[in-house]
Amino acid sequence: MARIGIFDSGVGGLTVQKAIFARLPGLDTVYLGDTARVPYGSKSAEVVTQYSLRNARFLVAREIELLVVACNTASAVALPALREALAIPVLGVVEPGARVAARASRTGRVGVIGTAGTIASGAYQRAIAAARPGAEVVAAACPLFVPLAEEGWTDPEDEVVRLVARRYLAPFREAAVDTLVLGCTHYPLLRGAIARELPEVTLVDSGDAIAAEVAERLGAAGGPAQHRFFVTDTPARFLTVAERFLGRAVERAEQVDI
Repeated sequence: MARIGIFDSGVGGLTVQKAIFARLPGLDTVYLGDTARVPYGSKSAEVVTQYSLRNARFLVAREIELLVVACNTASAVALPALREALAIPVLGVVEPGARVAARASRTGRVGVIGTAGTIASGAYQRAIAAARPGAEVVAAACPLFVPLAEEGWTDPEDEVVRLVARRYLAPFREAAVDTLVLGCTHYPLLRGAIARELPEVTLVDSGDAIAAEVAERLGAAGGPAQHRFFVTDTPARFLTVAERFLGRAVERAEQVDI
């Protein structure tokens, strides 16, 4: 049975795993959350690449056939090094999300939100331009969305959520984008709040895009599937918030030192 590895800087990559579950419920997965080093979004490209290589080697040792880099920041800066170092296919979330956004946009005005590291890398901007030459890309970091998602503050009616979303998303409304890429794995949890501020805008979840690409490469997998979860810090916090991101309970996560 096919087995893939998925890594993220923490718990956010579970939204990508959720999308993969939905398309390929019979696929075995091994998930690694680098919770001891979260967040990646504020770290240098060199450091993120170093962490990513460690994560990848750990997962390859679990006999995976394909690696999904669920972290947008790592996808933005570490893919070349990962692909050079590994003998298995490596998929990141940036290029699939960018291609979907480029196709979805009617006007060619596309927005991207993500961590500071993802936005500063320019990876989404380049990928969208490659998929749709002439596209106008507006990009901005939305760092407070991450703690809101992890604390469960995602209700569009919540005053704090509404104010933060309005402040971050005002430039996209002013730029008249018609498509917005949710370029961080935490952001799908705030989809309702984002849609409230940008009601006519198509929202692109990179998790859905990468799940479609995994399905295209691997095809259907028979069940029942087995799923293992690893973290690099004590698992208590991960287990507390995992269900919110994955849509199902995670009963056990093993702590590892990589």
